[in-house]
Amino acid sequence: MALNQNQKPPSGAYIHTVRESARSARERANITITDEGIQRLLLSPAFTLTFPRLRTAHGYALPLAFPSPAAELNVLAILSLLNFGSGYRVPLHAATGRGAFDTIRAFIFGMYISSDAGENYLTARGMSNISTQTVAELLGVAGKIHVEKAHESIPGLMVGELGGEVWELVRLVTRVMNETGEVLVEGGYPDLGAFVLEALREGKKAKDEETSCDVVLERLVRGIPAFRDIAIVEGNPIYCFKKALLTIHSIARRFGISNSGSSIPVPPGTERLPIFVDNVIPSLLVHLGVLDLSTSTPSLGLAKIFPDAGTPEKLSSLLAEAANTSDPKTARDRTKEPPEEGPVLTVEQAYVLRAAAIDACERIVKVARTLDTNGREDLVWMKEITPPEVDAWLWAVAKDRPDYRKLTRFVLRDTPFF
Repeated sequence: MALNQNQKPPSGAYIHTVRESARSARERANITITDEGIQRLLLSPAFTLTFPRLRTAHGYALPLAFPSPAAELNVLAILSLLNFGSGYRVPLHAATGRGAFDTIRAFIFGMYISSDAGENYLTARGMSNISTQTVAELLGVAGKIHVEKAHESIPGLMVGELGGEVWELVRLVTRVMNETGEVLVEGGYPDLGAFVLEALREGKKAKDEETSCDVVLERLVRGIPAFRDIAIVEGNPIYCFKKALLTIHSIARRFGISNSGSSIPVPPGTERLPIFVDNVIPSLLVHLGVLDLSTSTPSLGLAKIFPDAGTPEKLSSLLAEAANTSDPKTARDRTKEPPEEGPVLTVEQAYVLRAAAIDACERIVKVARTLDTNGREDLVWMKEITPPEVDAWLWAVAKDRPDYRKLTRFVLRDTPFF
């Protein structure tokens, strides 16, 4: 099994192959999804009381003043490009007190602020030239990237050298920045936003909504290596494209209907895109009883990675209404608690779980739209939910509830895809 960024889907079928490869991978792995398990979640207080509030919370609102829509588009695109590092959540909390996404957001803020001081790392050339030292400083981890080891020839002497998990992430961010910048420079683009804008304009010419999104997705994936979120598992491709899909959706949300006068051509129909799958969503779907790994193919070794998930006692607690967390002191103390490291997976295991989550969210939407809610008018919104909204809820509720924050998420390091 290996990553293979060159085995791309057929032109014009990128979105379709995301869904189909996910469904096929889940079925081959024998990971179970039942309508009963989905209905149990959909009708639970945990879902019904929070979904309307969290259904659009992808965390992409940026408190920055942009000189133009093109400048904002560029920053949104870079935020999506660098939206990875989930495998370093625990060491990042230890180093900065923040998780992976919040660390990357802080990095984007740092680059944006430094661009006013003459060091513009948001341009193609700036990205191609940024150094590991600068990345470490802007990530706020410059003092956390050394490990101590015994001196080779002086007994009892310890020396510091670059290394450790945070250093791995610094190198990964630098590599993605440099690689993307070089591609953009070679293509004659001043920045990533210009490349994305060209893709959006091509998509605008398409004949229908799904084709429009597909054109944009294909351009992003074919053009930028860090968007090629592909793995080959037992000879079969799994296409996730988390960051590229999220780029399209976040642009549509920012420059869509409420900004109809914007110069950014927004692709229609992004509410029907597949989910933007990371490690949080599959892990939470296991904990909430939607994905059953106990039936999975033994050779994958997934059956026992979350040993306490799915028990009646656990589900009863997790699907109930959240405990009252309005006490400010309790909330402050909660944010200081370091997260617990989850199971470290292979690339094969991680991609199969991510594929299962994509398929599960498609199924959740289908079940929700046909669900008998016993005439409850307060649940009419359930007939209209979309995969991106289910994605947003799962991602946001994992941070929203103290008991959910403590749930372990699987870990895959050294990946620029999630």
